[in-house]
Amino acid sequence: MGKQKYLNEAVQLAVESVENKGGPFGAIITDKNGSIIGQGTNTVTKFNDPTAHAEIQAIRQACQAKQTFQLSDCILYTSCEPCPMCLGAIYWARIEKVYYAADQKLAAAAGFDDALIYEEIEKAPNERKILFQEISLEERNRPFEEWNDKPDKIKY
Repeated sequence: MGKQKYLNEAVQLAVESVENKGGPFGAIITDKNGSIIGQGTNTVTKFNDPTAHAEIQAIRQACQAKQTFQLSDCILYTSCEPCPMCLGAIYWARIEKVYYAADQKLAAAAGFDDALIYEEIEKAPNERKILFQEISLEERNRPFEEWNDKPDKIKY
């Protein structure tokens, strides 16, 4: 199957999501052989979960299918350009490539505008609209020290 075929499937998932009271987003992940190993739709309002974006759902499903947290040999096809949260998840999962149909401008025109988030990311923590304040604790580095000393850790 080609890129457009998978993208059309992601768009169809998005349309079906709208019909089932979900958000207008769909995503598919394929492995190196082109087999679909994960798919998802936006179920934010359906499950009251602000992280339940289509890409996140597809990443979770693909990781379960592959029994790994890294999808470095996989491709993500999504109905829309990923938001900042999904972008972060894509990088954490180490997905090889991402193909999308609609861009940020089309999403914003439909009421899904991520501009504020992109603007906030660039600001210093103390200048953001939501309070971000570092509080110095004596034990603040202990989790990292424990991690560094752990001989059987799984690196990621």
